[in-house]
Amino acid sequence: MRDVVSTRRGFLTGRSVRARPIFYPPGVTDRSIRDCSNCGDCAAACPTSIISMQNGVPALDFDAGECTFCGECANHCPEPVFPAVRATQFAHHAVIATSCLAMNYVDCMACRDACPTAAIRFKPRLGGPFVPSIEADPCTGCGACISVCPTQAITMTARTTEAAHA
Repeated sequence: MRDVVSTRRGFLTGRSVRARPIFYPPGVTDRSIRDCSNCGDCAAACPTSIISMQNGVPALDFDAGECTFCGECANHCPEPVFPAVRATQFAHHAVIATSCLAMNYVDCMACRDACPTAAIRFKPRLGGPFVPSIEADPCTGCGACISVCPTQAITMTARTTEAAHA
């Protein structure tokens, strides 16, 4: 995975670079990854080739493509790393940064066209192209929007739930 510059000043000076977080294959958790034997069978089985072994664990590179939740990684894993029931979404969802072309008055809808669940909607704006908005609930976190974004304005963030108040 590529490193990400966290600030404009950091980009211009080349000093403030932070590593992207590691995202595990579907259904894999911090707890279950401890059982990984680093065999690489899940990476070899991935039809979209987005799984690679990083520091001894399988990690996803959404810059290379999307996860289709096919389950091939789980089918080929000899260890109890993956859940018994095939995962259909990740514990993260996509977010769009202000460096998005559409937010900067350049017409672009590449992310919307790539999204398999139609979680990215474009809302009208006066005097400019439509502005993207991601609905967190239908977003599976598959990463289809990341590889097609020309400005790399889309990242993933953990899903959060608000505590219910009685």
